[in-house]
Amino acid sequence: MAEILKGADVVSAINERTIIMVESLKKSGITATLAIVRVGERADDISYEKTASKRCETVGVAVKNILLPADVSQGELMQNILELNDDDNVHGVLLFRPLPKHLSDDAVRALLNPEKDIDGITDGSLAGVFTGSDHGFAPCTAKACIEILDHFNIDCKGKRAVVIGRSLVVGKPVAMMLMQKHATVTVCHTRTVDMPAVARNAEILIVAAGQMEGLTKEYFSPGQVVIDVGINWNDQKGKLCGDVLFEDAEPIVAAITPVPGGVGTVTTSVLVSHVARAASILNNHQEYMRHDFNR
Repeated sequence: MAEILKGADVVSAINERTIIMVESLKKSGITATLAIVRVGERADDISYEKTASKRCETVGVAVKNILLPADVSQGELMQNILELNDDDNVHGVLLFRPLPKHLSDDAVRALLNPEKDIDGITDGSLAGVFTGSDHGFAPCTAKACIEILDHFNIDCKGKRAVVIGRSLVVGKPVAMMLMQKHATVTVCHTRTVDMPAVARNAEILIVAAGQMEGLTKEYFSPGQVVIDVGINWNDQKGKLCGDVLFEDAEPIVAAITPVPGGVGTVTTSVLVSHVARAASILNNHQEYMRHDFNR
């Protein structure tokens, strides 16, 4: 039987750290604030907005909602981003994507200040991930995978890590972060030859394949740690499922995250912690830099 790496345990630890940061900021007269920018009425965006707002409330982070119609012009959206960039009382910006097709995602990402990009969508934030610097913030889902490994004391040093998926949201950034932890990383994608064999050779397997329950027993081997990033609705089973067929993997591997209750729950807490950290950086930049250089 595999150890179940429950997200709730990680969430509690992250929230505790975030509350300490938020309370420290409040003593200096600063309220860490997240601006959520939503274009249109997509059900999944609305659901995540509610989840993120509730998590913010739990730890004392304020929320400012920017709700725009689905037919908003490029100029109006850009003006809202500019105003948030210039607003000293807003420390983090969460922009729901994908945007409607008539809007340029690249233009909006280029405009957003990386110091307020708490979900790692700007080139500046991604550059920080790829160079191993503290500039900007890592994509929250990728960071959530690393938080889970750290919380459960899973040492990555020298380990064979396989990442299935090469998106800029999870696959590529989490591969970089694993290398920063001295893992030997292989990234699999749709052109990978004999992916099950590559996956079986992993000691740490991170799955962001985007295919519901696509990884069956031939992908797994004893002793593995499996982080399942996928979240899919299974109509036949009437429940949420991951990219891993849990009932195939769980009897084989050493440890695995559940879906739901795994990476997704941690992602939201990472997001909120990034807001608190952004507030600390933006309001005490010199002190932060001195601390960083002296680490």
